[in-house]
Amino acid sequence: MNFAPGAWKYAIPALLAAPFALLFSATVSLIALAVGAGTLAFFRDPDRTPPPTGVVSPADGTVSVLREEGDRVRLGVFMNVWHVHVVRSPFAASVTDLEHVSGANRPAFSKESDRNERVHVRCETESSNLPDADERDDSSDDEDPHSRPDEPAFDAEVTLIAGAFARRIFPYVEPGDDLERGERLGHIAFGSRVDVLFPPEVDLEDISVAKGDSMTAGETVVLESGTSLGGEIDLGTESDIGSGLEDEGGDESPA
Repeated sequence: MNFAPGAWKYAIPALLAAPFALLFSATVSLIALAVGAGTLAFFRDPDRTPPPTGVVSPADGTVSVLREEGDRVRLGVFMNVWHVHVVRSPFAASVTDLEHVSGANRPAFSKESDRNERVHVRCETESSNLPDADERDDSSDDEDPHSRPDEPAFDAEVTLIAGAFARRIFPYVEPGDDLERGERLGHIAFGSRVDVLFPPEVDLEDISVAKGDSMTAGETVVLESGTSLGGEIDLGTESDIGSGLEDEGGDESPA
């Protein structure tokens, strides 16, 4: 089993304490052993195989945020304590900027999590799994509220958000790095939420998952590469299947 960086640093104190605690109490020794084993479980990092096509989930967990923000779509995945906490790139991209924002450590499912500590990984996407920007029919003159004229250009963003028990965010990438779809880009120690801010050409109807759906990082497809801007998915058969998605949480605050 692979483990994310830092796993042994957190687990070794409890594992070393277990045999010594046995001199005083079998119960305390078992608790220390369980804490050490549980810590390693938090940091487990299994290999994942992305499907042939499609934008993949950045994290294990449950979709807790799915809404429009101006002309962008935000998808948030909440990780519980039993989920793998390694974050993966949803699409092929080049990292243009990395920003750490200090903040609180509120539960990631609460509205106050908007003020939590976070790391923004800003990217220029290079993915054939995203809709073609040239097909987008809204005005290119519309101002993007997420644009940052004084910073390196980016059209997508993956945000690692700390939670109530998460005190450390560990990005693995830096500006200038190229990412493959499903490649590891960081981990959050002990939790909690990962957001994807999609490029402007992605519409809410293009997303193939809904709030409450269970995600597997690097494997669950959240946007089909054959998704048209009209919200249909081309499955490679003779018929098209409408997305049939409900707009759940379009006006809801982040979890």
